[in-house]
Amino acid sequence: MYENPDGVKIGLEVHVQLNKLKTKVFCGCTTDYHNDPPNSHVCPVCLGLPGSMPVINKKAVEAAIKVGLALNCKIEEHTQFYRKNYYYPDLPKGFQITQYDFPISSQGYIMIEGEDGEHKVRITRAHMEEDPGRLVHEGTIDKSKYTLIDYNRSGMALLEVVSEPDLRSPKEARRYLDKLRNILEYLDVFDGNLEGALRVDANISIMGGQRAEIKNISSHKGAERALLYEIVRQKNVLRRGGVVVQETRHFDEAREITLSMRTKEEAHDYRYFPEPDLVPLKISEWAPAIKETLPELPDARRLRFVEQYGITDDHAKALTSELKLAIFYEDVARKADPKMAAVWIVDVLKGELNYRDLTIDAFKKEDILKIIELLAVKRITEDGAVDIIRTILDKGGSPEEIVAEKGLLKVEGDIVETAALEAIKENPQAVADFKAGKEKALNSLVGAVMKKTKGRADARAAREILVRKLDE
Repeated sequence: MYENPDGVKIGLEVHVQLNKLKTKVFCGCTTDYHNDPPNSHVCPVCLGLPGSMPVINKKAVEAAIKVGLALNCKIEEHTQFYRKNYYYPDLPKGFQITQYDFPISSQGYIMIEGEDGEHKVRITRAHMEEDPGRLVHEGTIDKSKYTLIDYNRSGMALLEVVSEPDLRSPKEARRYLDKLRNILEYLDVFDGNLEGALRVDANISIMGGQRAEIKNISSHKGAERALLYEIVRQKNVLRRGGVVVQETRHFDEAREITLSMRTKEEAHDYRYFPEPDLVPLKISEWAPAIKETLPELPDARRLRFVEQYGITDDHAKALTSELKLAIFYEDVARKADPKMAAVWIVDVLKGELNYRDLTIDAFKKEDILKIIELLAVKRITEDGAVDIIRTILDKGGSPEEIVAEKGLLKVEGDIVETAALEAIKENPQAVADFKAGKEKALNSLVGAVMKKTKGRADARAAREILVRKLDE
């Protein structure tokens, strides 16, 4: 059972941009604006000009229902849009079209890897709304001399996924975000690599204080760091005899601190009322047909990988954590030993990619297949295989070219035995230590053999030869 001595409670409101749609949620403006000049993808509707009328994008509603189903939510009988009234420069018409009493879906959950094993995080609701524009501050938000506004983003379809305060640590919050993003990418409704695609508002409280809301966090790492800072801040306030008040705070990513923005608004402050230009939608009858189109989701694919390919659950979790990685592995596993493929893709290749901040797209399936083939027929060593992967990522080239250029073909027999005899002769202290019962001394002798053979000897074979020679 996970101990939570500070009584940390975290709930997340995640704003997901449904950016795989061709047009915005209430107008015909294109969603492909990310590389274009500011304010070049706008019209009277998304600029909120007087007399303009919104028209609902049916594909956006279908995508929202698809997400609700994937999050194990109940799809409501009907849904309705409201006006959420507040003034902010990025909201030109003075209100946001969103949902209030009648969201698209509610009462769902996500299973994550918690602090003490599998942990269920309840989803309160997932509702649709329009994205406001983007504010660009000169410097940090609290010291900016001016602010620019880009309305290209205004009117993009958003889905706000609201969780219950079931998260108990910043680490769990990050895992929740990772899992949510993974599900969204499997559904093909969202491209997480685009700017503004996923933004987080985090609500956090600790025992003895009220909750604070941290607004507009733009990354999973940022969410974890903001929450870590906020726990320390709130604990320090209570330790000094102060009161943790309910408020809205901003996360300054450059300084990794949160700053007070305003006291927290309540729902009645926004004066919600039904959007008069959009009629309620009866959506429950859409759900069965949409459910039939759902792809295989991460948890289902993980279980299938374990059963079909005989790999470990840990490897299956890692392989299904990204859709592209899961597809890459399955393509390789159909042509090579599945267990060997899982080990080399998860334990080696993925680590080398992460170190270089690269994705699986940076490596060819044919290259990992060739490396596994060379390992299977024992033409290269494991060290040689790692060298090939690193060289491909750093300099390019094919496995065959790198093997020939670096002379990585595995050596056996007399060559290894000769190297072992030389290592024994040149390292008398290690030999004496080994014979005195210090098993670790053998590692230095194995290292000497590997050095002499330029990493082309099999380490296990070298160890066996050394032990035999030392016993003679």
